[in-house]
Amino acid sequence: MNQRFTVLLSPTPRAARLARLLATEQLRSWGHPFLLDEAAHIVAELAANAVTHARVPGRDFRLGLCVTGDALRIEVTDARGDRMPQVGPAEAESGRGLILVEALADRWGVDEGPLPRKTVWAELDLVRPAPGNPYSGDPDANSKDTSLRGKEPVQAHPALRAGGVHSHR
Repeated sequence: MNQRFTVLLSPTPRAARLARLLATEQLRSWGHPFLLDEAAHIVAELAANAVTHARVPGRDFRLGLCVTGDALRIEVTDARGDRMPQVGPAEAESGRGLILVEALADRWGVDEGPLPRKTVWAELDLVRPAPGNPYSGDPDANSKDTSLRGKEPVQAHPALRAGGVHSHR
């Protein structure tokens, strides 16, 4: 069963917060409460990036959620295809949110176009391993360790460091 949700939002901090609320309510209505925390953090970071780094006056950003097969895909499309996201070091002033996205998402990347747009996306697998068993597939067991405590910072993909497209498919 495919489930889809899209909404256009103005490029303001208030709309970025609204994107997070809309995403969590949509996931709750679809029956995926075990994804709420991870998805909310990812949406918040991607929407904040769209508002902060990719804002074009008069052009909205789009939030999209899609459940197909065994994954939730979160997409944020903005009007600044000329500005690719950059994963920064943890101590940098910008780019830290993508470290969080990289840590929480099972896959993430950027799709270019159509001009002048780009879409930054992240995917969360619907099947989560049960506590203590990384090979079980209990979707009700939200046991993925999403804390960054004790983990080394994730290194940016070479294409991202060079300003290219990052795609894990």
